[in-house]
Amino acid sequence: MIFCVSDAHANLVVMLLKEAFQARYGSVPDDAVAKITGDSDKPKQLIRRYKNEQFPNIAVTVDLLSTGVDVPAICNIVFLRRMNSRILYDQMIGRATRLCDAIDKTHFRIFDAVRIYEALKNFTDMKPVVVNPNISFSQLFQELETTEGEESELVRQQLIAKLRRKQHRLSENHAAQFRLLTGEEPPDFINRLQQLPIQEASRWLGTIHGLAELLDQQWDGPAEPQFLSEHDDSLRSIERGYGEATRPEDYLDGFSAFVRDPGNDLPALTTVLQRPWELTRKDLRELRLALDQWGYNEATLATAWRETTNQDMAASIMGYIRQAALGDALVPYEQRVEKALQRILATRSWTTPQRQWLQRIANQTKAITIVDREALDDDALYFRREGGGWQRLDRMFAGELDGVLREFKREVWAA
Repeated sequence: MIFCVSDAHANLVVMLLKEAFQARYGSVPDDAVAKITGDSDKPKQLIRRYKNEQFPNIAVTVDLLSTGVDVPAICNIVFLRRMNSRILYDQMIGRATRLCDAIDKTHFRIFDAVRIYEALKNFTDMKPVVVNPNISFSQLFQELETTEGEESELVRQQLIAKLRRKQHRLSENHAAQFRLLTGEEPPDFINRLQQLPIQEASRWLGTIHGLAELLDQQWDGPAEPQFLSEHDDSLRSIERGYGEATRPEDYLDGFSAFVRDPGNDLPALTTVLQRPWELTRKDLRELRLALDQWGYNEATLATAWRETTNQDMAASIMGYIRQAALGDALVPYEQRVEKALQRILATRSWTTPQRQWLQRIANQTKAITIVDREALDDDALYFRREGGGWQRLDRMFAGELDGVLREFKREVWAA
């Protein structure tokens, strides 16, 4: 397979090859060498012939065959063009990396007439012998943001493949951090990344700060031994762990000391204590991740509270923080939101569509804690499926949606 600069260049190479073969070997089938580009006559038919028939056995192209064509018998790649894309370069070489038992293929050759390997060797993981390319998630995230068209889709597929391999080796701690950053389980995250239009996928990933760094951490390690027993199981006792604390009371006391510690440098923690209505979904994700690293999370706090007070309290993490630091009454979050909704509805004469959307906003607030512009524009939520989205809803609320949401969030935390 020969990669040329342009369609005209490909025509010239085909002509020169046929002349050279004629001079060297005498009679050569005319269709042994074929130009296969987007300007070729019936390119799909030519590709099928190249893949399945004896001729053509030399394909001269530009980049039509750089991806999506699987011809295991390819043994020679010829570069007569340069490119600046590491992704495209790797994919072009990848056309020859397939094994082919039918011809006892054990290796392939690259003829580099333009010194492309020298130009890109510091930017590619494709070496003369390739087993497991180790492109970082940070690099893939950056490439998804800066590439376009076919190259963007190639980056996405590399990213998805790498994520699928990574998810099977998640430790419990890393899985929790992944969920806090993304709000989703890894399979759901991967499925969403696959289905979103490529530009939306790139923008969406750009909003999840710290994800690439988390994914680039070395999770792989020696597999833990698995012990098997054939005896019948029996329940001996039930004990709940609270990290270093031995009792739920100690766990809650430790949490109170943590949020009251003036040495904490978590901006989101200060926002929760002073202006909880200004907290964004991004702030909340970062706060939950930071607290989780110290062993504090909503589920364990709720369990410790129940075991200490005999009260089930589905309060948000913000409620637990304010109770521990300020002594605020701990109120179920759904109850806070419902009361806020009723107070907002009573403030003015809303139109029927406006009242319906306020109810939807309240329902989602109960489910995801904070509804802001990011939530309203998020395709994974039902706002857009219901015909919402920030711009449309802002028009429905006469350009006052930002103020309405702020007022609603203030009411959630009203005394």
